[in-house]
Amino acid sequence: MAKTMRVDKLLSHMGCGTRSEIKKWTKAGLIQVNGAVIKDSGKQVHPEQDEIRLDGELIRYREFIYVMLNKPPGVVSATEDRHDPTVVELLADELQAFEPFPVGRLDKDTEGLLLLSNDGKLAHELLAPKKHVPKTYYAKVQGRVDDADIRAFEAGVTLDDGYVTKPAHLTITSVEEGASLTTSHIELTISEGKFHQVKRMFEAVGKKVTYLKRLSMGVLVLDEALSLGEWRELTDEELHALKNTSLSE
Repeated sequence: MAKTMRVDKLLSHMGCGTRSEIKKWTKAGLIQVNGAVIKDSGKQVHPEQDEIRLDGELIRYREFIYVMLNKPPGVVSATEDRHDPTVVELLADELQAFEPFPVGRLDKDTEGLLLLSNDGKLAHELLAPKKHVPKTYYAKVQGRVDDADIRAFEAGVTLDDGYVTKPAHLTITSVEEGASLTTSHIELTISEGKFHQVKRMFEAVGKKVTYLKRLSMGVLVLDEALSLGEWRELTDEELHALKNTSLSE
């Protein structure tokens, strides 16, 4: 990051307003740098050292944001889409100004943990295939999941395109016996992210996933206090752990 930047660029990056709005506010004397009113919106400031206030409010600069979202169904993991709402649209306007993107993806009908950020380096580290970042899902599966499925998933199953999955850890939490339908509740941890992988893994053993929710991604665990569609920024502890994970081999 450059040592200094234009004050209008800094304020627009923080979602305070457009460049033209900031120019008007500057002329109106609403912007102060280190206690002094400025009249030039192009003034160079140091983002981390100078004290910048807009209409008396202290603006704390930051380059990146890291947001945990409990993704609801019906929303796509994208920054824009012609037909469906996107996960970015669920965030507050001031966070959208940072131009965040989903780190990885969840299928449209899948719920649960999704990380959004504008930190491309961290995203690349987390998504790099060599990292094998574990992801844990809860699923409802039509049919009786049994010990044979546990062994098959541990050995790796062959998907419909011939790909053999890496070993995965399958846990059966409960089985509901209905009059005409058996539903298994499971948790599955995988270390890769092929297209529709969890659903296709169960199809490979003759079963169908009817509900899917991601619970964790590496060290990041879905906050149970977040309802569907709700989000919060990562805590310092979560971010520190996430960065340590991304930097390790």
